[in-house]
Amino acid sequence: MKKSRKFGLIGKNIDYSFSKKYFSEKFKKENLDCTYSNFDIENISQIESILKKNGISGYNVTIPYKQEIIKFLDEIDEVAKAIGAVNTIKKIDNKNIGFNTDIIGFEKSLIPLIENKKPDSALILGAGGASKAVKYVLKKLKINYSTVSRKEGKSEFIYENLNDVLISRFKMIINCSPVGTFPNINKCPNIPYKHLTKEHVLYDLVYNPIESLFLRRGRELGCKTKNGLEMLEIQANESWSIWNN
Repeated sequence: MKKSRKFGLIGKNIDYSFSKKYFSEKFKKENLDCTYSNFDIENISQIESILKKNGISGYNVTIPYKQEIIKFLDEIDEVAKAIGAVNTIKKIDNKNIGFNTDIIGFEKSLIPLIENKKPDSALILGAGGASKAVKYVLKKLKINYSTVSRKEGKSEFIYENLNDVLISRFKMIINCSPVGTFPNINKCPNIPYKHLTKEHVLYDLVYNPIESLFLRRGRELGCKTKNGLEMLEIQANESWSIWNN
């Protein structure tokens, strides 16, 4: 008799997470003998005990551990190594092997948005693990990019220095920060929205709420907008492919 397979998500404050609901519904719909659990941890030091758990076939990894988890893995594939972030782990013979499926999710969901007019430059909001996959894809698509963070030294720009000249230069703005995520839905990245035009494309990795304040303010000024839901669905299916390959 084939035993039930177990999967899970490693992250912090992940009650709201997409992954558990998505995979649990998938297993039910496809009549698969699998379960999916959240491993909500306060600190990276708790990772080792989770990775040593018996009977777990694979994990997804989310904020804020996509970079920190690498040093606890036995191997990582070339793409994840190039990006410097892991969001999928497959267990093979008790070895934990890291992959990155965010890049496929981001690329496949971005292309329909820009296929008619590819922007020359993109502004990435946030300099954490989520931004690494975005940078990898933009580089592949030959779109120049600069990053914005709250503290000097972490990126090319800080939010306080953004002005009309910079906003008009970067026709695509991608929010890779968690600002605006449920329950903090009345917050948005601190950019000068009044300088946005219908020439701009706004992409938000946030998917809960469906339309973040960042996207709403852009849409009201005529920008093309997209949230991170399709990216998540694509990357989840890629994780499933890796676990079953």
